[in-house]
Amino acid sequence: MLSKLLEAGQKIGWVDASEISDDAMTACPFGMGSIAPKGEEVKKQREAFGCTVEKYPRGVSFAKAVAVLEEETGTKVDVLVPIELGGGNSSSCIASAILSGRITVDGDYTGRAIPEIYQTTPYIYEKQLLPLGSCDTWGNICTVKEAVNWRMAERIGKMLSVAAFTGCAMAGFAFTAKEMKEVLVHGTLTESYEVGKSIREARERAEDPVLAPVKMLGGWVLCRGVVSKKEWWDKDGYYWGWHTFSGTGDYAGTELRVFFKNENHLCYKNDEVHVTSPDMIIVVDDKTGEPITNTLIEEGMEVAVVAVKARDVFRTERGLEALGPQNFGEESPYTPVEKRL
Repeated sequence: MLSKLLEAGQKIGWVDASEISDDAMTACPFGMGSIAPKGEEVKKQREAFGCTVEKYPRGVSFAKAVAVLEEETGTKVDVLVPIELGGGNSSSCIASAILSGRITVDGDYTGRAIPEIYQTTPYIYEKQLLPLGSCDTWGNICTVKEAVNWRMAERIGKMLSVAAFTGCAMAGFAFTAKEMKEVLVHGTLTESYEVGKSIREARERAEDPVLAPVKMLGGWVLCRGVVSKKEWWDKDGYYWGWHTFSGTGDYAGTELRVFFKNENHLCYKNDEVHVTSPDMIIVVDDKTGEPITNTLIEEGMEVAVVAVKARDVFRTERGLEALGPQNFGEESPYTPVEKRL
């Protein structure tokens, strides 16, 4: 999305939160739905329901969802905030801001990637999520005015994406820039830019592109080796599964099993709990340092598995309630990655 905008002569960027007026209105557009690959059966179902022509491509659908939110709230949105650093949500937010004449703030509401909308700082600080505007690729428009709680709002959104046989764009968190600044994880788009730059420059200097960003972020390499097994399923609007990584070279004898729900959340080393959410478990190409999303990981790939500390706000009681290991089926209490390693 951003490459196409660059090729069209657009400038890609963001604005520091301190440069935004406190009374500006903000909103957060985000993708909702499973990232699992779609098979022929799903494609046939789409056709049967007449979902064959993309009326709103991803960046455009995000901008449309914001417009639906504006109509519902009777306000004009000036600033867009990425919900997370992950997948298409950061780039889609930036693209939709450019396409709709808005600005993107340098930050996000998670500081990592997450599968569910309550695993965000607005939830931790008890801000307002609803109403939500929704627009899918085919042009189905919905609003969610009220929900019993955040988890139910998440479920309703996922069911809208299931109904559309694809992800849908949603927009919520409509509040002033003053409130946004109180809950924003500041500077994370610039941080992401610098991480990408460190990977590129390491390759250009013929240095290890895996170690460069790990050093920058104060992280750890958990394993370098191959993907020895992949198990996955698509259920309830999420992409679930396990990846097994077998160490080679200095990591021979190490086996990691990583559980994912869209993103990686539980890592076991030789069958013992090793790293869990909210700390980050990241898979990258062992030769290039390029990150690999779970949809693209295949058996036989040569990879490195990396860990990075969670943002402090997610290590609070309410942060762990939202994103701790118990959310993903691990009963043992959360232990910070730096204590385990």
